[in-house]
Amino acid sequence: MDLPTTFFGWIGFIWEEYAPLFLKGTLNTLILAIAGTVLGFLLGLMVAVLRTIPVSKRDHLLKRVLIRIANGVVSVYIEIFRGTPMIVQAMVIYYGAMQLLGADIPEMGAAIFIISLNTGAYMSEIMRGGILALDKGQKEAAEAIGMTHWQTMTSVILPQAIRNALPSIGNEFIVNIKDSSVLNVISVSELFFQGKSASGTYLRYYETFFIIALIYLVLTFIFSRLLRLLEKKLDGPDTFIVHAGRGRQRAVRVKKGA
Repeated sequence: MDLPTTFFGWIGFIWEEYAPLFLKGTLNTLILAIAGTVLGFLLGLMVAVLRTIPVSKRDHLLKRVLIRIANGVVSVYIEIFRGTPMIVQAMVIYYGAMQLLGADIPEMGAAIFIISLNTGAYMSEIMRGGILALDKGQKEAAEAIGMTHWQTMTSVILPQAIRNALPSIGNEFIVNIKDSSVLNVISVSELFFQGKSASGTYLRYYETFFIIALIYLVLTFIFSRLLRLLEKKLDGPDTFIVHAGRGRQRAVRVKKGA
């Protein structure tokens, strides 16, 4: 078999030979990014809500103690997972579970668990910032009409906080698409891992990882644009209709922000 002699010749040859591997790696990368972001968001949301529970001297002593303990635990969790690289977290959690607990965890399951914990630490601060950024008057108004803290959070605060934090949530998803590559250290067959497997046969690392880089670029470009479209959709149209006047209503078109 005659091997290519040019750069683009090798690109075409490697793609033809290993396209199924690259596609499998791409699928696994998307699974890791989507599952890790969704679970991390839910974890971060719970942590953020916990950290914003109001505590006063009028509350029962047990409630104050439990909330302080819970806040201490989640603060340590956030500091650890924001202060260490995910590649190190993967090694510690995966091989630590094997060595200390004798647990044989499937690679994909372990990878999703690791990404979720890592993402949850960042999401908790994103959502806490989104909650605290809202006007306090909204919370006070909800409490004035008899709503509990839980009702206020679920019906008033969180819908607005999630919308405001959507760009940051989308950014975490894009980061997870790229950062999932570090999980090749625990033999997860994501895109980077498949690139290592393909490049070893002919020792064409440059051409192989050029293809890998293009795939990552396409993925991040597509999802970045989709997230922007979603943000615009949630923003609504640039103008809206206001009905005014007595007796017979008249429609007035008002530009957003005016």
